[in-house]
Amino acid sequence: MAPPRVLLIAGSDSSGGAGLEAGQKVLAAHGCYAMTATTALTVQNTTGVKGIHVVPADFVERQIEACLEDVGADVITTGMLAAAETVETVSRQVQKHKARALVVDPVMVSTSGAQLLPHDAIHVLSQRLLPLTTVLTPNIPEAKLILAENGAGDKEEHIRSVADVEAVGRRIQALGPEWVLVKGGHLPFATADMTVAQPDAREKVVVDTLVGPDGFVMRVESPWQESTSTHGTGCSLAAAISSGLAAGKDVPAAVRAACRYVEAGIREAPQLGSGHGPLNHFHSTFNLPFSPGYFIEYLLDRPDVRDVWKEFVYHPFVMALGDGTLPHESFKGYIIQDYLYLIHFARANALAGYKTTDITDIARSSESVGHIMHELKLHISYCESFGISVAEMRATEEKQGTIRSSRIPELFPLPLCRPGPCTAYTRYVLDIGQSEDWLALQMAIAPCLLGYGAVAKMLHAHPDTRRDGNTFWPWIENYIADDYVAAVKLGSELIEDNMRRQAPSRVEELVKIFIHALKMEIGFWEMFPYK
Repeated sequence: MAPPRVLLIAGSDSSGGAGLEAGQKVLAAHGCYAMTATTALTVQNTTGVKGIHVVPADFVERQIEACLEDVGADVITTGMLAAAETVETVSRQVQKHKARALVVDPVMVSTSGAQLLPHDAIHVLSQRLLPLTTVLTPNIPEAKLILAENGAGDKEEHIRSVADVEAVGRRIQALGPEWVLVKGGHLPFATADMTVAQPDAREKVVVDTLVGPDGFVMRVESPWQESTSTHGTGCSLAAAISSGLAAGKDVPAAVRAACRYVEAGIREAPQLGSGHGPLNHFHSTFNLPFSPGYFIEYLLDRPDVRDVWKEFVYHPFVMALGDGTLPHESFKGYIIQDYLYLIHFARANALAGYKTTDITDIARSSESVGHIMHELKLHISYCESFGISVAEMRATEEKQGTIRSSRIPELFPLPLCRPGPCTAYTRYVLDIGQSEDWLALQMAIAPCLLGYGAVAKMLHAHPDTRRDGNTFWPWIENYIADDYVAAVKLGSELIEDNMRRQAPSRVEELVKIFIHALKMEIGFWEMFPYK
């Protein structure tokens, strides 16, 4: 599905904390597609605005037109508009393209006190843009300035309580906006009675007041934070509201979520710069350590997996299969134990089908069982050539008791090293299937599925591998055959499709399951002499 589309019309902040740069970060964090029309270039950092270069209004209009006539926008958001001509341009384009929602952050004065919108532009904004606005987001100083410019109030007007803030919002709403959110970050209130807090007050809150149609009012209270990380809070809030509206939320829900987002952004701020620093715009997002579709590549190249994987793929038992020197008695014992393991492996795949409600994944699990059936036929064929019947194979116990290799204790922590590898491995896989989720089970069976394909591919290309006269060559051929390659592709797709939706912490848990099962695969090779 296409992401929600938002067009940002605002100034550029060279320090990245406000304006277009902040807005794009917010929209990215909310899964929206951001487009921009730059109204002004600024020279600024956390200590203040050092210079402003206004972009000509006709060029701004061409940017807006280019975005809206091609990609289109679900929501248009404005920030610093810089000049009266630009305000006229924006209002004309909004009307022409009939935007579904317009969010206006009336940026007039910077945090450091710099004038960002001339008085004539404030008048044009009030007359031309406010009647088109879905949500207007002034802070208290901006709200007073808008009212003063329209003869509806005094910019020195004294606010004593939250009720006064609501009244200010109502008067601004009368100028045309459908909804007005008066931001309270400049004026904390005492928790006890919601009057303006004294400087030494211990319990203070920020109250953002939303007024809307039919007398609607909503107050969003957030803890007051003694923080200098407030650069770009208005830009970030407007962009967050826009992302909510673009995603289909109603105005109250979008506003509440945006207020919570900004409050957390201040709390989790990275403490950059020596002045008013930026927020943490990505406090609720995470980065996966791999690109979608490349989890297995990432997995096998991890330092904690790489060496174990190499040890498995190039194990002496494997190399002896390739050059034909593996003792036949060892191979007989291995093929019978692997036959017993594959029965449980088929059970695990059937359990995976049961654990999912996605019909495609159920079908894939069923296909995997079919691939295992084909693999079992090879084992049966080998055993028949050794004079061992299927009944004898089924009657054989899974290998138990002392494990030959001195390396096993380091591979398996107690108590899993007590049973033989076949018993421990099947028990581990099925226990994961019972106690964990569907994806954990896929990771527990992945070393077997992926590993045998990798081993056969390596042996097929290895210069020491013998084909003529090698009893074990059909074994190698089985795992490079189209049927098994298809099984590996199927299992890989299952894992790739689901890993992209996991949190990084969950990825780490799943990798540990893979490593443990991979070590058990090595234990399988270790059961029998390979010299």
